[in-house]
Amino acid sequence: MELKIRKSPKIYGMVDAPPSKSYTHRSIIIASLAKGTSTLYNPLEAEDTLASAHACKKFGAKIEKKKGKWIIEGVDGKPSTPDDVLDLRNSGTSLRILTSVAGLAENYTILTGDESLRSRPMQDLLDALRPLGVEAVSSRMNGRPPIIVKGGFKGGKTIISGSVSSQFISSILIAAPLSEHGIELKIEGDFISKPYVDMTVDVMRKFNARVEFNPQKRIFHVEPGKYTGRNYQVEGDYSSASYLLGAVAAVGGELTIKNLPRDSKQGDKIILDILEDMGVTIHRRQESVTIECDGRLQGVEVDLHDSPDLLPTVAVLGALAEGTTRIHGVEHARFKETDRIKTCTMELSRLGVPVEEKRDGMIIKGGRIKEGTVYSHGDHRLVMAFTLIGLKAGLKIKDAEAYKVSFPDFINILLDLGCRLEVFENG
Repeated sequence: MELKIRKSPKIYGMVDAPPSKSYTHRSIIIASLAKGTSTLYNPLEAEDTLASAHACKKFGAKIEKKKGKWIIEGVDGKPSTPDDVLDLRNSGTSLRILTSVAGLAENYTILTGDESLRSRPMQDLLDALRPLGVEAVSSRMNGRPPIIVKGGFKGGKTIISGSVSSQFISSILIAAPLSEHGIELKIEGDFISKPYVDMTVDVMRKFNARVEFNPQKRIFHVEPGKYTGRNYQVEGDYSSASYLLGAVAAVGGELTIKNLPRDSKQGDKIILDILEDMGVTIHRRQESVTIECDGRLQGVEVDLHDSPDLLPTVAVLGALAEGTTRIHGVEHARFKETDRIKTCTMELSRLGVPVEEKRDGMIIKGGRIKEGTVYSHGDHRLVMAFTLIGLKAGLKIKDAEAYKVSFPDFINILLDLGCRLEVFENG
């Protein structure tokens, strides 16, 4: 699919934020492991979250989808061994969290996905599971999927590096209450993307898990027990909302986005602070955000250590801004759907933007951009981020269908707001 974006007028209106992908993943999986029935309200129905739902059904959960809600009957802490290989497509969150969940099932579970997913590093998680009674190996012995997991999650003590993926930590934590002994998990090294782990703990506690964190010793304690089914409301997604906020920042206008809680634990709500630093006016309310902008932006320096998913958004806004934007602290963005530092640098350069790739970020000299064609590299966040450049300068994006992974209504929402986009399915 090719997406053609033409220079668009200023944006005005009010929209609902798309549901949080991270909270949807976590609530689907935990509800599927719980005792009893849960109802998830406002879940995100996208390719990634459907991969988690499909896998949970393979583990024995019953999931009934109705308008605006999913009803889930959990397995009471005893997932079945799937009768086939789990194909998780492009969903790294599903792969990483469900690797530990597979350790709760008897016998062997095989987890794999598409070419991009099979490139994801997994060895740190596999090593950390071994002291907990789980035998998990890479089928190609290269630390990457396909992953073969033998059940036996007993619990105990283990150590994991926090410098590769916070999803490894979330994975062990989510399975931990259903182990025989509970766990003690020590985090070594840099603790990247900690807000995502905070989100995990938040959902676990809402489903009745007992989990504590000692910040001085950097140790998580999870008591053995059960998850209990409940009604759960999925909040809006600051990561996906960043593209709607960014669209207004790029072309100007005023937009209110609902279902963005002010007290959210999502690390990506830092996008509001970043936009303010770029010269945008932000009004924060209890459950919504309003952005006002005249379409003129200033370069910023920003540390995305805790918010790597914002890299493409900030990079393209930096390209549209006057002055220099420096992004650092985000080397772990190289281990996402793509090496996002490399691919963002490559595609911005294609548009004539002076950009320098650094080990842990980028330096972008903004204000010099030309109309052209870029490639998504199969990364949903690149599609949505580079659309912002198109709204300002005109652009074509090849292989643009990747946006459906996390925000399937993205194009329709922009069209409803008056943006000028055309989709060519065979482009």
